[in-house]
Amino acid sequence: MTEPTTALQEQVSALGPFFTFETHAAGSEIVAPWRKLSEVARVESEVLEERVASVRAALAGGGGRPAEAVELRVAASVAHLGLVARVVSPLLGLAALRRLPSRPPTLDDLRWHSGLGGAFALSLPRETVAAVATDDAVATDEPVAAGDAGSVVGAGAAGALLEGPVRDLVDAVAAFSVSRRILWGNVASAVNGATAGIVSAAPSLARPARTASLLMLRHPRLRDAHTLDPRNGRFRRRSCCLIYRAAPDAAGAVCGDCVLVRR
Repeated sequence: MTEPTTALQEQVSALGPFFTFETHAAGSEIVAPWRKLSEVARVESEVLEERVASVRAALAGGGGRPAEAVELRVAASVAHLGLVARVVSPLLGLAALRRLPSRPPTLDDLRWHSGLGGAFALSLPRETVAAVATDDAVATDEPVAAGDAGSVVGAGAAGALLEGPVRDLVDAVAAFSVSRRILWGNVASAVNGATAGIVSAAPSLARPARTASLLMLRHPRLRDAHTLDPRNGRFRRRSCCLIYRAAPDAAGAVCGDCVLVRR
């Protein structure tokens, strides 16, 4: 018989590569190539510098140019978007299944090993996944009222996620001269992107996924980072991740949710 933790892991991982995760025992020995994700958020982190440099080289290489041709802050923003999307996606997947960790993992809890060209490997503490709790705001099929969302998120797992590991990543990348407006826009974009991924992979999870997404997007950190069209629910961020500037002459395409997209 499949254990509940393994079954839940398989359900979330089936949603796509950014949702896939492995598990480890909390406090267990870390064996290479695994390392703590908190390494990227340390002051003057060499790990983060290496990742930004790798992203910079990859962005420049796509146009056959040297890494220096891409602004450092552009590479840092793109690296940040990837890191945040990877952290947020599995937890939104758990929320869509009406299961949220009672205490979202910290960056110290999470383990990773780096890789470019897709989702890097991520591992969550087995105890975190096993201790999931049904969250009333996510478990219901009823829409979340705007007036209630702030108090729910402030005390719930979604707020803890944004104020914990997500904010740590924002603070770390801000040191690369990337504005926090852009970085929190990246977070909002990652939340919306993960939600779209869930809806596409498992349409039956659309309502709980969108409810969980709204709980995060209505948090004070993200409230002013995006707009949602009340007519069709279309998401648009209020900033740009800057990736268009990685192309020659800063003339690259912009993302579909970018503030620069013509309406």
